[in-house]
Amino acid sequence: MLRPSALPPLAMLASTALATAVAAVVSSGAVPSALGAQIAPAEYAARRAALAAQIGNGALVAFGAGEPAHDYEHFDQTPSFLYLTGIHEPDAALVMVKRGGQVTSTVFVAPSDPEREVWTGRRMGVAEAGRSTGISARPWTELRSVLDSLAGANVTLAVIGETGAGGARTANEQAIAELRRSHPTLRVVDANGAVERLRGKKSAAELALIRKAVEITVDAQREAFTLIEPGTNEFEVQALIEYTFRRNGADRPSFATIVGSGPNSTTLHYNADDRFVEPGDLVVMDIGASYRGYAADVTRTVPAGGTFTPAQREVYRLVRDAQAAAERQAKVGAPARLMSDTATAVLAAGLTRLGLVESAGATYDCDARGSRQCPQYSLYYMHGIGHGIGLEVHDPDQFYFTGHIEPGSAFTIEPGVYVRANLLDILPKTPRNQALARRIRGAVEKYRNVGVRIEDDYVVTDQGVEWISRAPREVGEVEALMRQPFAGPAKRDVTKVEWYRATQ
Repeated sequence: MLRPSALPPLAMLASTALATAVAAVVSSGAVPSALGAQIAPAEYAARRAALAAQIGNGALVAFGAGEPAHDYEHFDQTPSFLYLTGIHEPDAALVMVKRGGQVTSTVFVAPSDPEREVWTGRRMGVAEAGRSTGISARPWTELRSVLDSLAGANVTLAVIGETGAGGARTANEQAIAELRRSHPTLRVVDANGAVERLRGKKSAAELALIRKAVEITVDAQREAFTLIEPGTNEFEVQALIEYTFRRNGADRPSFATIVGSGPNSTTLHYNADDRFVEPGDLVVMDIGASYRGYAADVTRTVPAGGTFTPAQREVYRLVRDAQAAAERQAKVGAPARLMSDTATAVLAAGLTRLGLVESAGATYDCDARGSRQCPQYSLYYMHGIGHGIGLEVHDPDQFYFTGHIEPGSAFTIEPGVYVRANLLDILPKTPRNQALARRIRGAVEKYRNVGVRIEDDYVVTDQGVEWISRAPREVGEVEALMRQPFAGPAKRDVTKVEWYRATQ
């Protein structure tokens, strides 16, 4: 699953004290609990304390996701709210008030309503929310009056969620916008950056959940390898992948499953998954399981017939070389940008060898006026080298803020090359581009409809950077597994669903 740009360090969003507080969270123990499975209530408390250290006297409200418009629709909790509370239910919020260094916290949740629960299922209610979180709990219906009281006291209100400043859309945005109208002197500040920085450094418990999500995803990749052959439909592969996720304890896919064959392999986020695989196709499978809310993201590209053609093999080896080059730069303490810089250099040089670009540093006209220049390699590699993973498949990682790889990071490395059949037709029509098209037309025709992406997941501990998504990826490994006959879905691994019994 791709980010549109590379991984430069982002601006610092909070003070050094926050990093110190995060370290305390990472070092805290992680004991299974009914609310958070493998994340202890003490860790949630440490996260809130780390966040509170970053706000001055005033109040903070963190909004959870609202009830879906229809009770038969799927509900996903807001990641930052889940990170701070462990609450998975809709219509919930956290309010923290800080005065003179003392912090009081309250969660607001929907009260138990047996009649409503006939439709929606059981809700924890106020009393259970208090017991499970260790925080004072109140009914959701009282949130507005509490926020109104705080606003009337002329406090600064920090908001995690939308602040309602750009035109309210959701119920939560509307609530903040109404507070602004009712209290014109109210100062509202955006606190999303502070909690995202906290989320960037994963605790031992979080890394364990990410490992489990990745393990299940690798199982699904291996299953899919043996199913794929000419005549298979993409949706059959998707169905097997997602069945393997759920059968082995995953909550759901962490994003829309991508199974793209033939020309679809060159569409980055293709997820229609509704084409029959043809002889000679490549199939890109960009997939990820979500386990207890934590995402995996693993991509493999396989030949439908079991063996790469010479042209496919050339592109595949280039992408794998670029990934290996980035992996060599992934070291504790190293600048994160080196992963992108190194992979891009390998891809640019390789595309030159293949005749798809004029030289590693060559450019083309990005617009019809010829006033803007872009690297020619970006015609085939137009996304970043990777991204953080965690509560979201594109999760903040600490190197977004510090620029360096450190223990507690979890991220992907995913170079790719995509040769779209219509590439030369969609180039801006400038004399310079037309000359370029004449020079590379033969290579584009040779590699047309070849899309290759290889994506792996990594976690960083005090011992170093560890590759955790160990699905076959070398040419020989891929072809060997493709030769194995599909024998039906593998039996359930009971060790992967142990949390079911622990939480039921």
